[in-house]
Amino acid sequence: MKIIFLIKNIIFLKKTVLLLLFISAFSACNKDKKKNILPTKIEIPKPVYKYGYKLDDFKVIQDTIEKGESFGTILDRHHVYYPKIIKIAAVAKDTFDVRRVRAGKPYTILASKDSLEKAQVFIYKHDKINATILDFKDSTITALKYKKPIKIIEKEASGVINSNLSVTMDSLGLKPNLTYKIADIYAWTLDFYKLQKGDSFKFVYEEKFIDDTTFAGYGTIKSAIFKHRGKDLYAFRFLADSTLNIHEYYDDEAKMLRSQFLKSPIKFQYRISSRYNLNRRIAHYGYRVKAHKGTDFAAANGTPIMSTANGTVIESRRKGGNGNYVSVKHNSTYTTKYLHMSRRKSKVGDFVKQGDIIGYVGSTGSSSGNHVCYRFWKNGREVDPFKEKLPTAKPMKKDIKPIFFDFIKSLKYQLDYKKVPVKEPNLISEITPQN
Repeated sequence: MKIIFLIKNIIFLKKTVLLLLFISAFSACNKDKKKNILPTKIEIPKPVYKYGYKLDDFKVIQDTIEKGESFGTILDRHHVYYPKIIKIAAVAKDTFDVRRVRAGKPYTILASKDSLEKAQVFIYKHDKINATILDFKDSTITALKYKKPIKIIEKEASGVINSNLSVTMDSLGLKPNLTYKIADIYAWTLDFYKLQKGDSFKFVYEEKFIDDTTFAGYGTIKSAIFKHRGKDLYAFRFLADSTLNIHEYYDDEAKMLRSQFLKSPIKFQYRISSRYNLNRRIAHYGYRVKAHKGTDFAAANGTPIMSTANGTVIESRRKGGNGNYVSVKHNSTYTTKYLHMSRRKSKVGDFVKQGDIIGYVGSTGSSSGNHVCYRFWKNGREVDPFKEKLPTAKPMKKDIKPIFFDFIKSLKYQLDYKKVPVKEPNLISEITPQN
């Protein structure tokens, strides 16, 4: 009997333990369930603003102007009819000529959110940064220019010339338009055709970004140095005359790099195929002496030709061995002529500024290949411009020089010695000025 009683007790204890375990597990499950069913915080999406508009209030239509499309046809398609289109164009004319919209340019339309989806705002995107906003949602029509917020980052680049500047810049991952900026700075002081293997450069420049990551082009080149033939050719961007509000580039002695005449009528990527030579012998003429009183710059057909200085066009025609040519009178002392053009852009009487395009490289007249023959007159006598001491730009005022030398101290040290880390982006805020 005792044994039977003992067995019964054991069974009872087992049942009790199991029951307690079940209750404990059930309680824990309930606790977990309670934890799981705690109310979660619902995130309300923030409203999206762009171009100064709350996009949630509109039907947003993104598109690109097709070939043959006009401003009028686009708005008409979006239920804005011609009497109002004409009115919009008239109001906007001082800010933006709607006739100048171009195929391939993107645009945004903010339309009503009803079934009609009538256009209320037209945004024309000139480039990645700049746009024009035409707002006609109310009875009052407005036209304003818009500039996206951009971030500017200061960077450095340096390299050694192995073949030419363009190839070296490309090897550094830099885009051609930055190469052109450098070429423009040194256009008066450095003949890029004469760069030698082993020449080196370093410059400090700006890169622009939209939304932190989208590259939007290059800003200014703040300073630069070219080491060429044992000489250090510096360039520092500086505002010497606040009344004109024009930045110029100066060397380390406060001499302006810009002079009255450019070194070349071709902006970049040319070679000098024939120089000024009074004793030149040509096989075509039986190796007789036939003076060459110009400098030939070989370049691809259609390459723009620039006036090397300010002046007035006194000739623009096609004649004999000169082919198509343009002649520019700069003042009572200097005149230049540009021969063998494929076509001319300037006409007699035009005032052209230094760097203005006056025609395009070709091979018209007595020419064996695409080039421009650049000819130069001083006091009515044809001379070699590369052997003449040509006038420079106005010197910096004496009272400004101490300010300049103080300004370039850190820039010169940066070029000569210091490797500068990339700076934190400088935010330029959104600009939407009213006209």
